[in-house]
Amino acid sequence: MQETLQGQPDGEQIAAWLAQAVAQRQGNLDLGLSLASKAWDAARQQGFLAEQLEAGSLRAFFQFRRGDAPAMLAGSQQLLPLLRDQGSSALLCELLRWTAYACAERGDFETALAHVTESLARAHELGDPRMVAIALNATGACLERMGDPWQGARMMREAAVLLGDAASDFELMISHNNQATIALATFNLLCHSEQAEHQREGAEALRCAAQHALAVRPHAQALGDAFFTALSDANRGEALLQLGEIDAAAGLLRAALQLSQQHGFAAVVWRTRCLLAELSLLIGRPLEALAELEAVLLETAGQAQTLLVLRLHFAAYRAAKLLGDSATALQHLERFQTLERHRGVTQLMAQARFFVSRLELEQGLGAAGAAASAQPAAGLVAGDSDAAQLDPLTGLGNRRCFESRMPALVRAAAQNATALTLALIDLDRFKLINEEFGEAVGDQVLQVLAQMLRDNTRSSDLLLRWGGEEILVVLPDTVPDRAFEVCERLRQSVEHYPWSQLAAGLDVTLSIGLANAPPYASDLLVARAESAMQRAKHLGRNRVALA
Repeated sequence: MQETLQGQPDGEQIAAWLAQAVAQRQGNLDLGLSLASKAWDAARQQGFLAEQLEAGSLRAFFQFRRGDAPAMLAGSQQLLPLLRDQGSSALLCELLRWTAYACAERGDFETALAHVTESLARAHELGDPRMVAIALNATGACLERMGDPWQGARMMREAAVLLGDAASDFELMISHNNQATIALATFNLLCHSEQAEHQREGAEALRCAAQHALAVRPHAQALGDAFFTALSDANRGEALLQLGEIDAAAGLLRAALQLSQQHGFAAVVWRTRCLLAELSLLIGRPLEALAELEAVLLETAGQAQTLLVLRLHFAAYRAAKLLGDSATALQHLERFQTLERHRGVTQLMAQARFFVSRLELEQGLGAAGAAASAQPAAGLVAGDSDAAQLDPLTGLGNRRCFESRMPALVRAAAQNATALTLALIDLDRFKLINEEFGEAVGDQVLQVLAQMLRDNTRSSDLLLRWGGEEILVVLPDTVPDRAFEVCERLRQSVEHYPWSQLAAGLDVTLSIGLANAPPYASDLLVARAESAMQRAKHLGRNRVALA
């Protein structure tokens, strides 16, 4: 080995270690990790920053794929400050995503959200739609781990719309894998429900999971990616197992286990062994299942994903119960229930925090990228001609503003085949508010609502006072699911606002109707939004309805 005079490896040796580590990305993870770790230590000691950044990223890659979340998280805390000092980059976005996944899998949802939100912001800063799409996918995956696969699925559909036919094998592989994972999570949330509707939705989720998992394979093989090949087999095997296709599931799970053991994908190995133990339960071998489940629990102590630990304990409880071992069954059940309660609380807290983080991110991105021409729509008067298009009470645009701005927005959406969504907002029982509390209070309610709208939307959105108590919001480049999220957040904010500060006993709620293009016609879009809003009122008010 070539060394410096001080007895340290020289730059040539460090470069050789890095090259050898890169060659193991689809090979021996343990060897790759050893080489990357040596390169990291040597580069850090000698102040070779570029080599240190590459070595740290490789080290995180190997640790992530091995399933060693504690080590990866510890290493990322050393590496992230160095990467941030270099500004936004693909490498930084990637490490932020890996860190978010690892945190979410261990139940640290607050940290996961912080990292995935930063990854999305960095991707926007770089202006790379592929990186934005991958970051949105990562956000959706974190939402699934937070117990909300439906929001996660919406996020992933938004990512798919962003790329369209331009998605490469890599983006398609990630997208299908995450959608398979989300579909499985949806089934696991619904599988114990006795409602026929939930049972149907769960069965459909399993079929979707199997289809998406199968769709991963050609893209993973085209990229030579053994990790995602193993994941796709494990996901499809799980879906088929739950659908009762035992023989097909067994073949896929054994293939996933063999490939994962061959490459050292420890987390996939543990999960697949758990699934094979569940298969043993289904075919009447509880003793064999219990032995395997307890062996995995012992091996994974302090390392496995929280969700996997929950699954291991619940399956062990079922196996022990079938064997008549009440003490062991109770032990596993109590551990499962304790972990499940803790996870439920942290999931709810993180879901609440996510809406705040997303709002802050949207406002920051919207402010940075908004065109000057969009400012009057948010009530910022640029001159006398703009003032003529504003409602004097709320500062929002009026119908003249709509007639001036809307045709261009519709044309742009039609020409570029981009999303466009309208939201028609109606103040519930506003006539009674005026009658009971006076028109002055009614005016104040409208003014507060207008400010809440400005706070909860981007400056590129078009905000209009459409009628007495109706407000129209035009959301360019926004798919319906994302618009629903924005409007639902607004609805909740209005519902929980301290209106009693304006008048004792005052409560305010909203009914909101959403419509999206196509058709690319202003009058038809407004009519559809009106119909959806009326349906929201018919269903009981204080809700968001889609056309």
